[in-house]
Amino acid sequence: MTIQAKIDNARKAFAEISDYTQEQVDHLVYESAKIIYENAEPLAKMAVDETRLGKYEDKICKNTDTAAVFWDYLKDKKSVGIINEIPEQGIMEVAHPVGVVGAITPATNPTITPLGNFMHALKGKNALIVSPAPRAERTTTRTIELIREVLEKNGAPKDLLQVVEDTTVEKSRELMELCDLVVATGGPGLTKAAYSSGTPAYGVGPGNPPVILDRDYDIETAAKLSVVAVSSDNGILCDGDNLLLYPQESEDKFFDALRKEDVALYDKKADVDKFRETLFTDGKVNSNLLGLDAPVLAKEAGFTVPNTTKVIAVKTDGVGKEDVLNKEIMGPIVVLKSYGTFEEAVDIAVTNMKESGGIGHTAGLYSNNQEHIRYAGEKLPVSRLLVNQPTPDAWGPATNGLAPAVSEGCGTWGNNILAGNVDYIHLINVSKIAMPLNVKAPDAAGIFKK
Repeated sequence: MTIQAKIDNARKAFAEISDYTQEQVDHLVYESAKIIYENAEPLAKMAVDETRLGKYEDKICKNTDTAAVFWDYLKDKKSVGIINEIPEQGIMEVAHPVGVVGAITPATNPTITPLGNFMHALKGKNALIVSPAPRAERTTTRTIELIREVLEKNGAPKDLLQVVEDTTVEKSRELMELCDLVVATGGPGLTKAAYSSGTPAYGVGPGNPPVILDRDYDIETAAKLSVVAVSSDNGILCDGDNLLLYPQESEDKFFDALRKEDVALYDKKADVDKFRETLFTDGKVNSNLLGLDAPVLAKEAGFTVPNTTKVIAVKTDGVGKEDVLNKEIMGPIVVLKSYGTFEEAVDIAVTNMKESGGIGHTAGLYSNNQEHIRYAGEKLPVSRLLVNQPTPDAWGPATNGLAPAVSEGCGTWGNNILAGNVDYIHLINVSKIAMPLNVKAPDAAGIFKK
């Protein structure tokens, strides 16, 4: 089927639900989440088998948790008709669907990105067409088939959700040109293509989060949380820790804490050189090693580690472009570097993002010092600063106040239009009904009187 035919089918389905109530829409959103929850395990297995990226157990959790958290967040939100009234301002806000949303999805999250995008799109009474990563097409297609079956079972047009078959760059480009709004989840090239399509678009930039361990924070807790952040889905998350900065005087204690958490740590130059040479070729990460288990990565570099090893850590002295290891690796591996003052740590983090990637995305901080938390928040050029929690929580779980999302905007730093998580509210047009107010206009002469 051609892309134009899919667009036509989507517009027809979109028109068929134009009179749906909030209750009808929410029921479909719930059922879409439930079917993925019920098929979390087979979809996780399919994703790992097909893409060879990530960890089966973690993908199960992704499938179940995303479905549950998205629904819990969306269930009470108004998205149909008048969604808000502000009597004191004489304002009523009205939701209008955008129409057909085109979503370009990555191989790293072949189930939850289509699911999350569809839940947000459907919440606003939109149709969605997904163009999957070729490496994950079978898994994404199966995900969409399951949701289409549920839509049809509940009396809704199944073409509210469609997938592009035998996807190519040309098909993705055509989809972006013909739809009404684009959500592009991927690297800078994809974001540029989305913004060049002539269609309004939300793009997301690449990750590469730096994380700072402050002097007042418990080292053992920081080690535990760091391992969660780096090992999650074998490190293929764009918001997983990549650079971990720690106080120089705490090096021995921190390294011991990491080793107790099943981290294989390498601080000798010769050993670190082997990992650098294994992971990168001509300054580019070896794509064949993405998302592999830590013991497999170690073996590739010529080392043997226990099968229980969750994370590999390598120590570096270089900042930013001084060391290629500071680039996004997308594996269960973290780069360690010491710092002197807290201000120096923040400067290192900023330099790393500017020179090695990840600017605008996410950073992390383990600290109980409110002055340091505010200082980092003001200095770090990121859309999300995660405090005392694993950086992958940037997606917006129930444990923080960020909106649940599968696409995390990086602001103008990352050449994105949105500095925040792409939410259902970004997939509707909100117009305002403005009533006259019984107030006096400001006295210009009085205001500007010397």
